[in-house]
Amino acid sequence: MEQYEPERLSAPQLAAMRRSIQDGRGALTRRSLLRASGAAALALGGLGALSACGIPPAARAGDAAASDDHSAAEKRINFSNWTEYMDVGEDEKSRPTLDAFTRRTGIEVKYTEDINDNVEFFGKIKPQLAAGQDTGRDLVIVTDWLAARIIRLGWAQKLDHANLPHAFANLSAQFRTPDWDPGRAYSYPWTGIPTVIAYNEKATGGRKVDSVTQLLDDPKLKGKVSFLSEMRDSVGMTLLDMGKDPGSFSDADFDAAVGRMQKGVDTKQIRRFTGNDYTADLSKGDIAACVAWAGDIIQLQADNPAIKFSIPSAGYITSSDNMLIPAKARHKTNAEKLMDYYYEPPVAARLAAYINYVCPVDGVAGELAKIDASMASNTLILPDRAMAAKSRTFRSLSAEEETAYEEKFAKLIGA
Repeated sequence: MEQYEPERLSAPQLAAMRRSIQDGRGALTRRSLLRASGAAALALGGLGALSACGIPPAARAGDAAASDDHSAAEKRINFSNWTEYMDVGEDEKSRPTLDAFTRRTGIEVKYTEDINDNVEFFGKIKPQLAAGQDTGRDLVIVTDWLAARIIRLGWAQKLDHANLPHAFANLSAQFRTPDWDPGRAYSYPWTGIPTVIAYNEKATGGRKVDSVTQLLDDPKLKGKVSFLSEMRDSVGMTLLDMGKDPGSFSDADFDAAVGRMQKGVDTKQIRRFTGNDYTADLSKGDIAACVAWAGDIIQLQADNPAIKFSIPSAGYITSSDNMLIPAKARHKTNAEKLMDYYYEPPVAARLAAYINYVCPVDGVAGELAKIDASMASNTLILPDRAMAAKSRTFRSLSAEEETAYEEKFAKLIGA
């Protein structure tokens, strides 16, 4: 792992984070707001914490795993998660899978929905992590880019895989080897978030749209195409369409992808770059086809059967939200037991049925079919082998690369 790097963010990085918080996936709670036609802006207070001067870490990167574990004496876990990212009972109060875990193990779970976006949450926990202090949390869920940063800084505890037999055995192949945590030494995914192509069949005259090339070159779609304002999603999908691997591209490849989209802007093929607000226009048909987040499409299809999705033959981008145990957490073994519990197929199926994102657990189809047969056959929740094989991730970026790439992307989208 790299040595500590100050957490000063460049102007392009800060601008990208503001876009994410105000309009992108970061603006949404993980289930209820996906049904909304537009996302409300959240407070940007966390940005100040990230842009401030770096705080020296308590230890060099990689040393933070050393921590006293009080799991045997203290049968509890403090678990921080996103809003509506956990199954809820019919009474709208109970949490069936968490309650069942406590009954089985005797471990009480203090479950807190205190993550609204990655930037804001990191601003909360960074001072304690940097000072070598317990954050008061034994398990947190953060998106891959932030998980990578926390691991790189040495602020996540290395997992004991002896406590994770189900997770080790059942983790889907497409999530096993992220470049920021090879072999999942520090993290396991909570859920996957695919970026796909969506289209309104009425607006396309019944035609299927299944490639970025079609989005950018089909004259019948001119002025009715949108891309996402999240750089990794739009550039990643364009790189794939150009035959490049988002996991190992060069500066020249990035520039070529941006140039490809710039042509679409100049010819007015692309109507606009959007956050989650593309959903309303797609439903109405003002946007005929777009780069989209799969979670949105599942919800839109429930109300509009004309909404379809496709997986390009070139592949698609998948990001993930991930479970981490912060440095100095008091209940590491208990947290590992909870992580492993969510990789048992019946439990994973119950969670997937509620949150409607890609389940990273193999072997859940039969269990999910008992709950809802339509979900078990939905490849946006359970990718089949062919779809999983097309999944690609956007590689980790250095601070210098992120600054340069976000600046170029901001010029493209007019941000």
